[in-house]
Amino acid sequence: MKKLFLIIGAPGSGKTTDAELIAQKHDTITHYSTGDMLRAEIASGSKRGERIDSFVSKGKIVPIEIVIETIVGAIKKAPTDVIVIDGYPRSIEQMTELDKYLENETEVELVNVIEVEVSQDTAFQRVLGRAADAEIVRADDNEEVFLNRMKLYTEPLAQIQEFYGQKDLLKVISGEGTIEEIVEQMDSFVQSRI
Repeated sequence: MKKLFLIIGAPGSGKTTDAELIAQKHDTITHYSTGDMLRAEIASGSKRGERIDSFVSKGKIVPIEIVIETIVGAIKKAPTDVIVIDGYPRSIEQMTELDKYLENETEVELVNVIEVEVSQDTAFQRVLGRAADAEIVRADDNEEVFLNRMKLYTEPLAQIQEFYGQKDLLKVISGEGTIEEIVEQMDSFVQSRI
């Protein structure tokens, strides 16, 4: 049985970095970022990649069928039994579609959804700081796209929190500390659940 952890957080919350560092610490954990999976598809130059890019470049949500297809494929092919996916779900539709899928799935169990909580100011400073770092600059790291992405994140957040909270699957971790503090707290929690 694959154990799935989802990590959500605002753009700039550090969710991808946190998940990567946890996976690096344990050879029993595989990390996937929905953003990275979608960017890899764009970089491949495929028709699907072009479709994805038409949404991502404007800071909009990629259609559900493409995202679910990508996530389900990644989970099933994962080389480990513990999978951490960050950046999903980003909408009520994504959440309910994944929930419907997992209801009939015997190979995958959603163990927890971890929310990395940061203020909009912290997120904004991190994203703009990332944009200033030439080594990791991304086309979607600018003020207008950041505000679009932040709005897309915050609009469904209360419903996502309520949905997973009622299932006793939501864990909120502060993303305001140092990377080491956040990773330590998140890693301890993940280890306690596996």
